[in-house]
Amino acid sequence: MTDGTNPPSSPQPEPAPGSGYGFPPGPPAQNGYGYPVGGGGYGYPQSEQQPNPYQQEADGGQWPPATQAQPGFTRLAGPDIPGASQQPDWEAMAERSDAERRKKKKLWVLGGTVTVLALLAGGGTFFLLGGEGGEDGANAQPSTSAAPEPEDSKSPSVYTATVAGDDTLLRDSYGSMGIRLGTDLKVGPLGKRFQVVGRGNGNSWGQSAEPVVDVTKSFTITARAYSSAAKGSRIVMSQGDGESFSFELGVNEVNGKQAWIFRVQTGDKGAAATTRTVAAEGLTILKTPTLLMATYDAEKKAIALYVDGKKAGETPVPPIWQAPGPLQLGRSKHHNIWTGPWQGALHNIKVYNSAFTQEQAAGYKEGKLSPAPKPTHAWLLT
Repeated sequence: MTDGTNPPSSPQPEPAPGSGYGFPPGPPAQNGYGYPVGGGGYGYPQSEQQPNPYQQEADGGQWPPATQAQPGFTRLAGPDIPGASQQPDWEAMAERSDAERRKKKKLWVLGGTVTVLALLAGGGTFFLLGGEGGEDGANAQPSTSAAPEPEDSKSPSVYTATVAGDDTLLRDSYGSMGIRLGTDLKVGPLGKRFQVVGRGNGNSWGQSAEPVVDVTKSFTITARAYSSAAKGSRIVMSQGDGESFSFELGVNEVNGKQAWIFRVQTGDKGAAATTRTVAAEGLTILKTPTLLMATYDAEKKAIALYVDGKKAGETPVPPIWQAPGPLQLGRSKHHNIWTGPWQGALHNIKVYNSAFTQEQAAGYKEGKLSPAPKPTHAWLLT
């Protein structure tokens, strides 16, 4: 657990002059992140009433209608997404691992049988060692079946990650807050479900229309993450697009090595002395599927970080500063500069309006959280 300054980060280019994060959407500015301002931007009056391009309609529809082209976005062609093949298909990896383990065990047993017969034929004696052929556990592939997620009672039998007719707007399975994807944070396959894959550049982001987390009250945020970046700051999610963030969850370098971190801002404009951080040091991050969970307990006035169901640390905090702006995937705002572009895969992103206890965090990891609280928002469920 550490308190203190914002660590060095990798600045990302700001939007070109005249661009912003508001509505209505238009062709993206050159090298920018958002949408050109058309008579108004985020948080300002609009010249005329426009539909919200991020918001899901109550009937599950989308805006604009599916028959209209989506300005500024390229529709996905399906599973063959550039870069997706470099990301993990955890379900397939688990199946391959099980198959290889059975094959090794079968070969080991067969080899042992031949050895026994040979020794018996020669009148020798032997000791039979147990095990599964000496498989190196460090090389075992992750298995999604080992840690099932809480059942998603609202998901349809055929799960869809995006809003119908709009492959760049992630569907909120529990609310109506879609997340608009940048050009380099793309939906890819994850077994029979989906993940988003980021390239680690200035376009590897997702953004909701409005703030999702009420930082004045208790909350829990959680996501499954797979980082393919060997160094630098990499943000899973944050909230805010003003001069600084309210909170951020992801990877940062601590004492010269990468560590999972949960950081909150307790004063405006991102002053270094007003940040509070909990870090999980000494863990393998690179190319390791990881369940992250961060909590804020408004009554205790404390934040906590859990990694794979285990508590990494907790620290007291003053009230969290309410930075203006929506939920962000794959980036965070530091001193008016976008930082921490995500490189790797993300899925099972959820927001709860309560702070999980240590027992609840462990139960969530094992899929044994009962009674299971319902999230207020969820995207890319598995």
